[in-house]
Amino acid sequence: MTGPLKVALLGCGTVGSAVLRVLQDQAGDLGARIGRPVEVAGVAVRRPAHHPDVPAHLLTTDAHALVTRDDVDLVVEVIGGIEPARSLMLAAFEAGKSVVSANKALLAEDGVALHAAAAKAGVDLYYEAAVAGAIPILRPLRESLVGDQLSRVVGIVNGTTNYILSRMAETGAGFGEALAEATELGYAEADPTADVDGFDAAAKAAILASLAFHTPVSAVDVYREGISTVTATDVARAAEIGCTVKLLAICERVAGEDGDSVAVRVHPAMIPTSHPLASVGGAFNAVFVEAAAAGQLMFYGQGAGGEPTASAVLGDLVAVARSRVTGAPGPGVTGYANLALRPMAETPTRYHVSLDVADKPGVLAAVAQEFARHEVSISTVRQTGRGDAATLVIVTHSAPDAALSATIAALREMPAVRGVTSVLRVEGLS
Repeated sequence: MTGPLKVALLGCGTVGSAVLRVLQDQAGDLGARIGRPVEVAGVAVRRPAHHPDVPAHLLTTDAHALVTRDDVDLVVEVIGGIEPARSLMLAAFEAGKSVVSANKALLAEDGVALHAAAAKAGVDLYYEAAVAGAIPILRPLRESLVGDQLSRVVGIVNGTTNYILSRMAETGAGFGEALAEATELGYAEADPTADVDGFDAAAKAAILASLAFHTPVSAVDVYREGISTVTATDVARAAEIGCTVKLLAICERVAGEDGDSVAVRVHPAMIPTSHPLASVGGAFNAVFVEAAAAGQLMFYGQGAGGEPTASAVLGDLVAVARSRVTGAPGPGVTGYANLALRPMAETPTRYHVSLDVADKPGVLAAVAQEFARHEVSISTVRQTGRGDAATLVIVTHSAPDAALSATIAALREMPAVRGVTSVLRVEGLS
């Protein structure tokens, strides 16, 4: 077959328009890399009048008809959301079309069923752009590292929150001030909830964990905390102990008496400034991988934006197009391990705790006794201030998160503790 491969594009927003532009501008190079010419068969949008730069003959509002057309070979889905994206993907699979997607929310919610549908149809489902924009991380997990045993994948996978926390560290600003700056510069949406409350990062963590540990993980399995409670004081206290604060997506394989399990969580954490992730500033993303044979690897780059995300989409498009040319689908995704998912309460973590206390004899001993009662060992403790301004800053050793949470609840009830002013997890990332 020497005719052109026809691509159906679903969505023409920031990412979709960038994909369309590259497909048109670099058609010759893409065709040479694939082994056959590639052409856009149509572009499905809700309001064609809003896309005057797209040739009118390509525009359609009937996405289902487009993805099931006989002359369409590949489908690129960049409309986002759950529906109609899910129905359109399933229709594409049933019609024998491979799909490239940037839809993190859908893949995190229904990835198992979508992969099963693609496998049944003998076609590909690729979604590099769903996590960390232009950074190639899913393909390495899916293919390059598939022969290795991964123990941990830790990522800064949301550029908005990383920009906010970076500005708080650089300027001493509070969360509200840094968020306002991020919004003004276009890094944060008018409604930043998905970013600052950790929903975006949780969806990406689910995808990373599923690939890394060959275990189905959905977004609802991910423990999630956002950054809206992080204060300028938290960031300053982190600096005092040689750390910085980042919103992390942490995916770990945890050994236990009953076998290994998978723990997946998203929350702000203090990390040592010596760790490579600590230097990731602004709206950049990075993912740190630990593997038995490969050791430590880090992937870094632009995590969002039209052009970077389009780069990832087009990389997948070339891969699935090559599969189409050869007549065989690419490597699939396996969930063979099907490891148990460890709840956050049982996941070992460390806490950095700041307490406003009465500055009088016996208070430190009483506080230490409360930690001991919950079997939480204290690593370091220091006091700042005197009298009414006395503050205890405590860093614990690793303990089950439930024990640490119970300790904090008990401290809030102690007469000598005027307030628990800050609680942040500490990640050594060793």
